[in-house]
Amino acid sequence: MTTTQPEQLFSEQGRNPLRLVRIGAPKSRFSLNLGDIWAYRELLYFLVWRDVKVRYKQAKVGAAWAVLQPLLQMLILTLVFSRIARVPSDGTPYPVFVYTGLLAWNFFSSALTRCTASVVGQANLVSKIYFPRLIMPVSATLSGIVDFGIAFVILLVMMGYYGILPGADVLMLPVFVLLALITALSVGIWMAALNVRYRDIGYIVPLLVQLWFFATPVAYPIGELPEKWRIFYSLNPMVGVVEGFRWSLVPTTSTPDFRIIGMSSVVLIALLFAGIVYFKQMERTFADVV
Repeated sequence: MTTTQPEQLFSEQGRNPLRLVRIGAPKSRFSLNLGDIWAYRELLYFLVWRDVKVRYKQAKVGAAWAVLQPLLQMLILTLVFSRIARVPSDGTPYPVFVYTGLLAWNFFSSALTRCTASVVGQANLVSKIYFPRLIMPVSATLSGIVDFGIAFVILLVMMGYYGILPGADVLMLPVFVLLALITALSVGIWMAALNVRYRDIGYIVPLLVQLWFFATPVAYPIGELPEKWRIFYSLNPMVGVVEGFRWSLVPTTSTPDFRIIGMSSVVLIALLFAGIVYFKQMERTFADVV
């Protein structure tokens, strides 16, 4: 579906302006019509804010879950990997090392999970009114920024406790935040469209996230892997994101391989483009199937 630019009409009294939007088939199957998202930016903002409020509406602890979850994960991983398994942490205090990885990982994994369920979870909107359906996975992905911001404050407190000050590399942090969003959206758009027709996707994604976690250097440094496997391992885009998070925030960590990050970014952009095209082809049947 695509829309043309709104035309301004006037009522019979000549005072109240009316908006007319023509809805029709896209001119090309590869037409993304991303301008529709900007035209409906107020709806995008509303859906993001609604997701944030609904997430903690009936929770006694409220938004504090955004802090408790990574803190509890950090304590468990510190006990298992640092105290028991004696996994090194590149000269960084292990709680800061693992929390930095968790900050990036939880941002990605929660965005991917919400993005997958975005269309099915809003079936009442899909079947009643028209709006660019792509707004649903985009808003579900962006709503995690609030949780990320809250958890990031705790990281700053931990770094201050251990006397760690970020250097000029911290200016690269927004780049890796954007890369985490693109990764979640690239995979999530595919999953959101498939989840409408095949509800098994809703069960597959949590399993995929769990396996993906252990294939990402959240609780261990990438230097622990044999050299011959690192190139294939680094094809996982979240490897570059997690390593980039640590490098931009903690000066003692090693510099990530930007060549691999660049290659994975190109693959992600291609996957995102293909996902949007597939999503727009499938959205014609959303109202009938969902």
